[in-house]
Amino acid sequence: MEMKEWIAGRNPVYEALVARRRQFYQLLLAKGVEEKGRVNDIVKMARQSHIPVENVERSLLNGLADNHQGVALQVSEYPYVDLGEMIELAQFRKEPPLILILDVLQDPQNFGNLIRSAEAFGVHGIVIPPNRAVGVIPSVVHASSGASEHMLITQGNLAQAIEALKQNEIWVVGLESNSSAQPIGSISLNGPLAVVVGSEGEGLRELTRKSCDFLAFLPMSGKIGSLNAAVAGSIALYLVFSARKAVKG
Repeated sequence: MEMKEWIAGRNPVYEALVARRRQFYQLLLAKGVEEKGRVNDIVKMARQSHIPVENVERSLLNGLADNHQGVALQVSEYPYVDLGEMIELAQFRKEPPLILILDVLQDPQNFGNLIRSAEAFGVHGIVIPPNRAVGVIPSVVHASSGASEHMLITQGNLAQAIEALKQNEIWVVGLESNSSAQPIGSISLNGPLAVVVGSEGEGLRELTRKSCDFLAFLPMSGKIGSLNAAVAGSIALYLVFSARKAVKG
């Protein structure tokens, strides 16, 4: 039986409707919400897609989600894809593959922020493990401001995924701050690449670390010794994006 869930918030709902990667069941609007701007766009797309639209008490939406902004859309579960689809997307765009691998990330806000950065900086797909890590749940969709709806994401064994990427001649760079890591600026970021970000508390797991071709750190001058996973990952992706833009010229 198909599982259903609620996406809430104007941007997440709008992006879900634009991406059209899920099934849509009903749209709820809080009474008193004006149908203008983004809300008007949402209602128009819903009616064009023959999605039932209902005006309800705001308290009903309060029970479904936080920060709903008066809008909630009932949808099917997030559609995970195969790793091969990410490589095919890179080939279609005529770009060297750029894959983000998340090693047991558990905080929905961090995951959502990284999805948003990945979508902004040209990542072709994200790989997450099936266990102990947060998946693409509604709070992640909200944290990503709906970027999750446009991003290809797969769940699978990370060691196997890394091996498959290597077989496709994709270099794997793990973000790490130990003594064996080198400054990320000393690594060529222009070619086929996978960037691995570890969990919030423990960083990369041993097996993941050993699977990487390189370990890299972000040079810093401040008194704080490290950045959180989402910030570090986002900066690394931006550096890759900038290096590739420079080559394109």
